[in-house]
Amino acid sequence: MGKIKYYVVWKGKKPGIYDSWEACREQVEGFQGARYKSFPTRELAVSAFSQDVRLFFTPPEDPTPSLSVLPPEVNRDSICVDAACKGNPGVLEYRGVDTFSGAELFRQGPFPEGTTNIGEFLAIVHALAYLKQQELAFPVYSDSLTAIKWVKTRDVRTKLPENDKNGKLFDMLRRAVKWLNENRDHNPVCKWDTRRWGEIPADFGRK
Repeated sequence: MGKIKYYVVWKGKKPGIYDSWEACREQVEGFQGARYKSFPTRELAVSAFSQDVRLFFTPPEDPTPSLSVLPPEVNRDSICVDAACKGNPGVLEYRGVDTFSGAELFRQGPFPEGTTNIGEFLAIVHALAYLKQQELAFPVYSDSLTAIKWVKTRDVRTKLPENDKNGKLFDMLRRAVKWLNENRDHNPVCKWDTRRWGEIPADFGRK
């Protein structure tokens, strides 16, 4: 038996969250302009439903809707990742979000001493492991060419020396490389085109 999925219906006969495709289909079948999407967890479905509902009912003069319009080339069924580092090296965080809804799927840190490239790499591998666990064939978007290269070669080329402050981070790097070596058939990792598409949805907004 496959994993349970949760279905959000934003536009249909009765908008809401449904725990089976049959129930979702009843709401969207024959409904012109129906809008719906499946999610791996109820928490993510609830977050996506509430965020997108706010978008539809936000007054036009409000300049900050909760969701951005994605370029048509971007796969909505995907995860976007990003890292933020205060200093280089410095205090590091990384996270992954659902590309379509912007809902945060995971966040790690702060780590006392790291680099942006390390965070970007760990974020990609975290997303790949998450997708494997959820049995989802989604791609992962990252705006870091360096991190994507490290994933492809399964080799972390950081110049940051390991020490007492970042020992946990280096343990995570070793586990990430081990995971990549054991899961070479992982989901696709794609470059987010910041120049054409704007900031990646997982961006921390601290630039």
